[in-house]
Amino acid sequence: MKSRKLIVWTALRVMVCDSLLEEKVLSAEAKWAFITALDDELLKGGSTMSEWCAFIVRDCDYAFVGGANLATVIAATAAIETHLRAEYGYGKRVRLADLIDGAPIEQGLRDDIHNLRKYRNSWVHVTAPKDDEEIFENPEFHEEQLEEWAKIAQRTLRRTIYDNQWI
Repeated sequence: MKSRKLIVWTALRVMVCDSLLEEKVLSAEAKWAFITALDDELLKGGSTMSEWCAFIVRDCDYAFVGGANLATVIAATAAIETHLRAEYGYGKRVRLADLIDGAPIEQGLRDDIHNLRKYRNSWVHVTAPKDDEEIFENPEFHEEQLEEWAKIAQRTLRRTIYDNQWI
């Protein structure tokens, strides 16, 4: 009976997280609930990370809850990089893309991290910053897109930091 309750509880947590992910605009309270649901869904045992990574994750969470969606995407990518460097970097200075490819993580997570990295790069490494008519004329589109990517960033971050758990 206990394992059936655990399965039902786990399914309920996944449903809560998925329903929060589908909401368009989340309140600060709903964003904390989203983060908590992700932690409940993905953290099954224990996980460790460097203090640098923990600091960036905490800052990423505050950015997300505060509605700083671009900052969330950037901080999540930085936290992922910091975690991968601590776990699999072996003191070498390598590009993030190479670090991701060399990490012993499942392919789906690797693909999601690359997608997040590429999205982050589209904002951080703007090719033509003076070509800003699109963002000027349609800021709502970019804000909505950033909010969705902030949710994706939170999930990808937690999948990464909880990837190698001990139970």
